[in-house]
Amino acid sequence: MAKARLRQLATACIAGLLAEGGASAATQGSLGTTSTGSISIGASIPNRVQLSGLSDVLLLNQDPATPASNAQDVCIWSNTSTRGYNVTASGNGAGSAFTLANGALSVPYSVEWAGSSGQSSGTSLASGTAMTGLTSAATNPTCSSGLSNSASLIVRISSANLQSMQAATTYTGTLTLVVAPE
Repeated sequence: MAKARLRQLATACIAGLLAEGGASAATQGSLGTTSTGSISIGASIPNRVQLSGLSDVLLLNQDPATPASNAQDVCIWSNTSTRGYNVTASGNGAGSAFTLANGALSVPYSVEWAGSSGQSSGTSLASGTAMTGLTSAATNPTCSSGLSNSASLIVRISSANLQSMQAATTYTGTLTLVVAPE
């Protein structure tokens, strides 16, 4: 039902664009040795974004006296007129918290986002809350040509949280990022 409604809206939008743009209606050919007709053609696409270039983060054998961090460059592509997007992060801890766990043991981590690549710090993300007003300079969905990356994702564990971890124990978690067009 939703797809049918989308098709109706798209057809209505195209018809409206053709009518507003002064496009001519189809003309039919006449009987003769040749016959010529013409049609108007319109096309549109919906807003889309793509996130790519993510890598798993391994913060192994960290010195608990020094905060641990991992910054990685990622590709965000948006096809909106402003190339705008927003990003929402959530962890797999209780209430979608940013936590790493091993059984009953857990430790929090923080997540930052920077709207350009090559950054080692950014704006802190709150789990489940969209960071809005971002734009991308990427020219294709996977940054395979042109700009190689367009944003930075930074994951941190404070020294206080590292010091609360049990030695020789690996803590794991999942960070989920949702990017939407603006």
